[in-house]
Amino acid sequence: MSKEIKTAVISGATHGIGRAISEKLLQEGFSVAICSRNEDELTALQSAWSKAFPLAEVLIVVADFSKKVEVLHFSEKVKAAFPRIDVLVNNAGVFHPGALMEEPEGQLEDTMTVNLFSAYHLTRALHTCMKSGSSIFNICSVASLKAYPNGGAYSISKYALLGFSENLREELKPRGIRVTAICPGATWSRSWSSSG
Repeated sequence: MSKEIKTAVISGATHGIGRAISEKLLQEGFSVAICSRNEDELTALQSAWSKAFPLAEVLIVVADFSKKVEVLHFSEKVKAAFPRIDVLVNNAGVFHPGALMEEPEGQLEDTMTVNLFSAYHLTRALHTCMKSGSSIFNICSVASLKAYPNGGAYSISKYALLGFSENLREELKPRGIRVTAICPGATWSRSWSSSG
């Protein structure tokens, strides 16, 4: 009898942490569903991963996570392909440093939309496909744990994502679904490419 392939959903997976997580899961035998705003990057990854991991299904969906309708569109594509989800990684995010009193008007709302609301909407849409033993990983930040100068809207959004994770953990405990908040420090990725 063939081994059942596990499935994972990773948002924001064409670069940095999301890509690294996706590739590690593929190496472990998972099929993956990923999304990004960039169709060319998604197509290139699907082609490369399909060759490197021929037994895995690689579902790609173009989605802009600053728009709720596109988050929900992604979730519908995922549910059609993967009726059961073993791992959900809420990784999509934006990073704009700046002081609260100086950052552009609307930056808090825009940052919260991607860094918090997308995780909220995607988790609500997919949780029914998860069973006891499934795991949700929310990619928070050290900015979720300690305020720092010029953290601005980004730090606020990551504090909120940590709060979401802690509430979600308590709510899903009775169902045996694990919720983990990961709080990495500065990581060399596209978000930090202009940091020096």
